[in-house]
Amino acid sequence: MKEIKKRQKKNGKISYTACIRIKGYKTLTATFERKTDAQIWIAENESAMKTGKYIDKSDLIKHTLGDVIDRYIDEKLPYRTNNERYRKEFENRLLWWKDKLGKHLLKDITPKILAKYRDILLKEPNGNATKTKDRNKTKRSFATVNKDLGRLSTVLTTACNEWEWIKENPMFKVEKFKVDNERTRFLTKEEQAKLLNACKEHSTTPLLYMLVVLALSTGARRGELLNLKWNDVRFNDKEKNVTLYFMKTKNGTNRDVTIDKLGYELLKEHSKVRKINTKLIFAGMTGKNIYDLRKQWEKALRIADIEDFRFHDLRHTTASNLAMNGASLRDIAEILGHKTMQMTKRYSHLTKKYTTKVLQELNDKQFSSMT
Repeated sequence: MKEIKKRQKKNGKISYTACIRIKGYKTLTATFERKTDAQIWIAENESAMKTGKYIDKSDLIKHTLGDVIDRYIDEKLPYRTNNERYRKEFENRLLWWKDKLGKHLLKDITPKILAKYRDILLKEPNGNATKTKDRNKTKRSFATVNKDLGRLSTVLTTACNEWEWIKENPMFKVEKFKVDNERTRFLTKEEQAKLLNACKEHSTTPLLYMLVVLALSTGARRGELLNLKWNDVRFNDKEKNVTLYFMKTKNGTNRDVTIDKLGYELLKEHSKVRKINTKLIFAGMTGKNIYDLRKQWEKALRIADIEDFRFHDLRHTTASNLAMNGASLRDIAEILGHKTMQMTKRYSHLTKKYTTKVLQELNDKQFSSMT
C-alpha cells in the first residue's frame, strides 16, 4: 500500500507526507515540500522493497565498519577454512582495517576513503616479509595489498548480501593494482641440489628437509603440506609408495597424490618417531601446533646462495620438471590441482620444447635413410 497525504501547516505552507506499507518491512514515511518529490521517493523505495534490494538506512548510521568486522570474525571466519594459520592471518589483516577505519559509520565507508587507505597500506612496512633480514624496511607488494583489499571486500559483501546493512559493496569501485601473475621462478638442477643439501645438513630439524622433498615431489602448496595429518596419508608398503590426501585446498577441492622413493622413505621413517599426542605430521615441540619452519627455510636459502626464491616457487619447480619430462598440461593441472588450464599454460613453452625434441628424434630415425 502507498499513499500521499497533503498537509497544510498553520503558517499556510503545504507539505506532502508519503507512506509505504509492504509486508515484511516496517512502515516507511517521509515528508516533502513538493508532491513530485514524494512520488519519486515512493517509486524508488517501493521498487527496491519489492525486488528485495531495499536497505534500511538506519543500519548505515547505526553500525560502524568495526561492527561489521567484529561480526564477521565471530560468525563467519571460524567456518571459512580449517587452516588455523590462514584464519589468524585473515583476522590480523581485518584488524588492520578496524584500527584505521573501525570507528567510521557504514555510510562513510566510500570508495574514496577505501582508495586512500589502499595507498597508505602500500607505503607501510611489511612485517610479514621474509626476503630480507630487516623486514620492517620491506614494502608491501601490489599483490599483498590487493589481497588485503580482497579480504575486506569479502566482509563488506557479506554485510551487503546476508546482513543487508549496506546497499552495495563500495570496494567494488576501488581500483586494484595490476599484478604480474606470470612469475615462474623455478630451481635449476644445480640450485635444487644445493637447496636440498642445505635443508638436510644445516637445519636443526629433519622436518624442513622432508617438507621440501614432499613439496618437490607433489607440487603441493606449503599450507597443504603443513596441515597434513597422519590420517591424510596411506602407506602402501608392498608397492613402497604413499598417497597424500589434500583436503579442502585453496581451490575448495580435494585431491590426492601418490609418491614413492625418497618422499615415501622420509615419511615412513618419520612415522616411526611420530609424537603420540598429535595428529599433525609437521607438529611442533608440544604437538599442538604446526612447526614454524620459516627461519630454517630462510637459513637454507642463504646457505644454498639462492636469491629471489619463495617457498611457493617449489610448486613452479615441480610443474617445470614435469613439463620437461614429458607431462602434458592436463597432467600438470591435475597434479597441482588447478581448476582451470589458464594457470597451467605458463608451462606450455616447456612442454613444447619437450615435444619438439621428441619429434626431432622421431624424424631423425624415420628419415635417416633418406639423407
